[in-house]
Parts: sequence; structure tokens; C-alpha cells
Amino acid sequence: MHFRIRGLPAKDFAPLFALSDEVLAQQGAVRRVADGPRPCRISLTDAQPGDELILVNYEHHPVASPYRMRFAIYVRRGEETFDAVDQVPEQLRKRMLAVRSFDAGAMLVGWELAEGAKLEDTIALLFADPRAAYLHVTSPRPAATPPGSSGRELAFLRLPLWERGGRKEPRPVTANWL
Repeated sequence: MHFRIRGLPAKDFAPLFALSDEVLAQQGAVRRVADGPRPCRISLTDAQPGDELILVNYEHHPVASPYRMRFAIYVRRGEETFDAVDQVPEQLRKRMLAVRSFDAGAMLVGWELAEGAKLEDTIALLFADPRAAYLHVTSPRPAATPPGSSGRELAFLRLPLWERGGRKEPRPVTANWL
């Protein structure tokens, strides 16, 4: 089974770096200097301390369904869009990920909380459902939380339990970003 992972289009964010801080603020964005690893959503790499970033609100699942989503993301100056087949970038490998599958009508049909190191297994599992048209991968914790903070990943999720086949399982809910 083959899959393709793409970062966000660099051309959509490059003009932000030429704006003044005042104009960025009018657009709901802020300029930041990385003080630790921050995930660039264009290159799918982590910023290094001292890198210039823009923190901007972005509609990352722009669909005409109840599952439309937006949140704050970091983008880094001068990056190229990650776009690869059957390759998982290191940035995703070292994080806990919320992976959701959607049908052609943008309705949720599956979900998994997955270790990035096992992302291929999760992709195969979710795409085994014939209803799954695409997957959407997000971090279940805010971008400002450094990777590797033990035990904190689930603090950003609501996981109410429901009965299914005699056992309790997590209900399909979206990440509760704080």
C-alpha cells in the first residue's frame, strides 16, 4: 500500500514574512523566534533555536462538514513544501499523532492515536476500511509543547469511553487543543 504525505504550500505563507508585526497582528498572526523545536507545517521539520517563525491560525481541514478544523500552526521562513510518497518525515516519527480517516464526503470513519514511529501501520489500518478516502494527521498536543514530554500527550484529548462489542473503547473525538 502506498501513501503520500504533503506539507502545506510554501507559497501560501512566504508573503507573511515580509509583513510588519503590526500587519501580522491585524491578520491574527505573530512573529516568533524559536526557543526550541517548533514544527514547521511546510517542510515538516522542526525549527532550531533562533529560527524566525510565523505563528498563524490556519484552517487545516477546510471541508463542508462538521469536521472542519482550524488551529494555530508554525511556519518557517524559506522552507520548501515536503511532498513524498511512502516516506514519513522525522518530525512525525518522533511525535504522538492523532490520525483520522474520512470518507469522500468529509465524514469521519476511523481514528487512531499513534506513535509516529508506527505511522505506516496506522495508515494501513485506517486505509483498510473501504470507506476511507483520505487521512488527516495532527498532533494531539499544541505545537508549543516540546516533543518528548512524557505522559503529556493524552492530557490534550478527551477520550470518553463507550461500549462496543462488550469492551470499552475511545469514542471518536477530535483533539482538544489547549
